[in-house]
Amino acid sequence: MHRWNQRQLPILAFRALAVVALIASVLPALAARAADEATVRVFIFAGQSNMVGSDSKVRDIQRFPPFAGLEAPQENVRFWYCLGRENKTESEGWVPLAPVDDVVGPELSFAREVTRHTSDPVAIIKVAAGGTHLGGDWNPDDPIGFEMYPLALAQVRAALAKLDEQGVAYRIEGFMWHQGENDMFNEEYMANYGPNLKNFIASWRRDLEAPELRFYVGELCTKTIWGMDLRPRMYAISLGQREVTNNDPLAQYVPTSHVGVEIGGGVGLHYHYGTLGQLEHGVNYATAYLTNTGELPASPRPLEAWPYPAGSTIKLFVMAGHRNMEGERAFVQDLADLPGGESLRQDQPAIAFKYSLGGGYRVSDGWEPLGPAGYYDTFGPELSFAAALRANGEDSVAIAKFTHSGSQIIDWTPAGSEAPSRNLYPDFIAFVKEAVEELEAKGHRVELAGIFYHVGENDMSWSPFRREAPNRLMSIVNQSRIDLGRPELTWFVSQQPPTDDDSVNNIDVTAELKRVLHGDEHSVHVPVFDLPPQEKQLVIDTRGIVALGEELARAYLERR
Repeated sequence: MHRWNQRQLPILAFRALAVVALIASVLPALAARAADEATVRVFIFAGQSNMVGSDSKVRDIQRFPPFAGLEAPQENVRFWYCLGRENKTESEGWVPLAPVDDVVGPELSFAREVTRHTSDPVAIIKVAAGGTHLGGDWNPDDPIGFEMYPLALAQVRAALAKLDEQGVAYRIEGFMWHQGENDMFNEEYMANYGPNLKNFIASWRRDLEAPELRFYVGELCTKTIWGMDLRPRMYAISLGQREVTNNDPLAQYVPTSHVGVEIGGGVGLHYHYGTLGQLEHGVNYATAYLTNTGELPASPRPLEAWPYPAGSTIKLFVMAGHRNMEGERAFVQDLADLPGGESLRQDQPAIAFKYSLGGGYRVSDGWEPLGPAGYYDTFGPELSFAAALRANGEDSVAIAKFTHSGSQIIDWTPAGSEAPSRNLYPDFIAFVKEAVEELEAKGHRVELAGIFYHVGENDMSWSPFRREAPNRLMSIVNQSRIDLGRPELTWFVSQQPPTDDDSVNNIDVTAELKRVLHGDEHSVHVPVFDLPPQEKQLVIDTRGIVALGEELARAYLERR
């Protein structure tokens, strides 16, 4: 048997006391953590039709690989809902999260994204109705019409009371709000959207006794037809939203104008996000929330080694444009089914890649290896473009990409429009200059090989914008050469088949684009009218985006 000597006993006693003290300090923390992990995170979703999920269809989810499986119930997520105006659809209690009445709402992708990054239980309360106003229906002080504010407040209180009744601990984590389209049709509501939104937020915090409640205010989608013919009105609503989110540290403006929108008949642009847009809409809210909580892991794509010899000449290719240059419906998962597609999925460390996507929604961390970098697992024609260049002997290639899928050509013009916050030209020129300067700072000579611009798809669907497209384009081309100090800078302008509809077919935009571009010795018109068959007009799918990149490379190689 071991014998302790007298000198060891005080030391042992001290150590024992230290262990007891350590346990005493750790146990409360562990208990608090366990309790916190059992606390349900409650989120409120509210607004009008683009919060409901109008013009979406559950069966379409399978068309978009990043969101596969969201048609199935999420048994681990509680859901309480009241949807609609005259005829309301209600859950009548807490149920597992699932699509309602064949409609896809942003809560589906939001919940999956949040639960991927936290083990805490999640609950969603949703109250939304199409065609409702903040100035009237959602007015906390004097609700009229469908009286959405008192309805929503009653629903939220009932849902929380049920959790109390069940002995479920919870905390309200965020209020997701997407609304404003209908207020722009009422002059008073439009002019007062900012003050009304401020009052709306303050009323919720007061009535829920949650003074620190965070609000996530979704941007109105400018990619729809309303983004063109109602541009000044949508801008006015955005000013009101920005006024609030810029001044309230617990209110955040969430960009959504870059997400997909429903492509229908006629001119093809609806007023609603539709299935893809709703799924992306939800991811936007989740990204904003998880960024605030610090739970969104970093996903660095470092360029481990600089790929170019010291002092060498680099050919810089600038890619720019709208939804199809961004790659709205080109999904990385679909590349597996294309010949050579797997190689396009891999990062290319021999090509430095710099990008700003969605008007700055996603920006590279300096220069990264070329590879799929789009949000929502998307990619653009730059992948096949670079592969075609390298297959034809082009070395020392770098690519800089600047896109905004929610823009129209007018947003790229130096003159801009009556919605100045949507003007992209200054940022675009600054982006190109920065790319050149960064390469030069590394000791390289930079040859700006060309700007590759895919002409605005949405512009083809509304007569005034379709008519002005050629002149607006040339104003960008001409001014860019001045501002970049490169009078012979080559522009390669690709054009897909324009919208085919009687309401716009009297404007031969193809002939006009060809005329102005052929009249400029440093511009190249690249018609891409023989892309693989597409399911929808305006948007180009994975196979088509790969073909677009190859066509752009061919145009460059023929001219070099």
